[in-house]
Amino acid sequence: MAAVGAEARGAWCVPCLVSLDTLQELCRKEKLTCKSIGITKRNLNNYEVEYLCDYKVVKDMEYYLVKWKGWPDSTNTWEPLQNLKCPLLLQQFSNDKHNYLSQVKKGKAITPKDNNKTLKPAIAEYIVKKAKQRIALQRWQDELNRRKNHKGMIFVENSVDLEGPPSDFYYINEYKPAPGISLVNEATFGCSCTDCFFQKCCPAEAGVLLAYNKNQQIKIPPGTPIYECNSRCQCGPDCPNRIVQKGTQYSLCIFRTSNGRGWGVKTLVKIKRMSFVMEYVGEVITSEEAERRGQFYDNKGITYLFDLDYESDEFTVDAARYGNVSHFVNHSCDPNLQVFNVFIDNLDTRLPRIALFSTRTINAGEELTFDYQMKGSGDISSDSIDHSPAKKRVRTVCKCGAVTCRGYLN
Repeated sequence: MAAVGAEARGAWCVPCLVSLDTLQELCRKEKLTCKSIGITKRNLNNYEVEYLCDYKVVKDMEYYLVKWKGWPDSTNTWEPLQNLKCPLLLQQFSNDKHNYLSQVKKGKAITPKDNNKTLKPAIAEYIVKKAKQRIALQRWQDELNRRKNHKGMIFVENSVDLEGPPSDFYYINEYKPAPGISLVNEATFGCSCTDCFFQKCCPAEAGVLLAYNKNQQIKIPPGTPIYECNSRCQCGPDCPNRIVQKGTQYSLCIFRTSNGRGWGVKTLVKIKRMSFVMEYVGEVITSEEAERRGQFYDNKGITYLFDLDYESDEFTVDAARYGNVSHFVNHSCDPNLQVFNVFIDNLDTRLPRIALFSTRTINAGEELTFDYQMKGSGDISSDSIDHSPAKKRVRTVCKCGAVTCRGYLN
């Protein structure tokens, strides 16, 4: 397995030519109605506070500069505090102001004085940027949850900086083959078990053990493939040998790390040891193409490539532009997730699905990590790193902070 990547991120998501707000603002400016974007005769002249931009005190009365939802900035107005019925937005405004002042305080020996009458332009600018970021991240979160096909919810938060949603990342739920690569997603045979836990099932046909115990925890050692029941099997969706295909069951949060590793993923609920957490998906490319992209990624200090080297080394998964939540999982030299190769409908041993299982109990709020150099066998991959002088690559510094840190990701 070669390195993947969340540390030192380079790509981002949510493509959009014209935002909904821009279209709504244009309609209201031109006095036009459009039901498809929610502008009707009934609400054409409606005013709803979207966020607060500035603050001042005039004759002992507090005023806030209001950005009206669906209206252009040119229609922003100063409104007295007593007229505002938006306690959450007022609290966010106050929090953002204090966060900015705290950041300035860390960078200077003297704390800047907070003028109670007006805000300095730099503070107001920061507050507006945070408000716009908050809206953008919420939209991205909504988009991720519309696209996902699993039970667990996806949340997004950034309390560290002004980084927003990605501009060149596309959420997918399964492998996306590159041109010229065919993924056969239909099994040729299936089991006829009435109880797959006790009867001879798909794993036995493949010459391996059933991967799970009665508690749906993995019981086989790393390096052993998982053969789950497939679309040809007569067992139903509650079969104990259908775990990975059910998708992520846990609510996860994509969050901005505070130690310079870009984005990361944390669990919002407790995960028991040896439990399935998520699949690693992306664009399936040839090893030759992976070598070319790898040089580019290494030069940028980012890592996204995962070699599908269960039996051969013909294909690689690239999660730089296409992927799921796993795209944002950071590396650790002391990880809490382990890689397993999985076969369900596609039994081609060159193209296993990649599943991540917990190696120990992971508490709510804890960041999820796996070793970017960990092979499905559980050993550190040495053949995934090319040390030949002709193909010497730029090495990416590891920032995992583990006691056992190896110093580099590749």
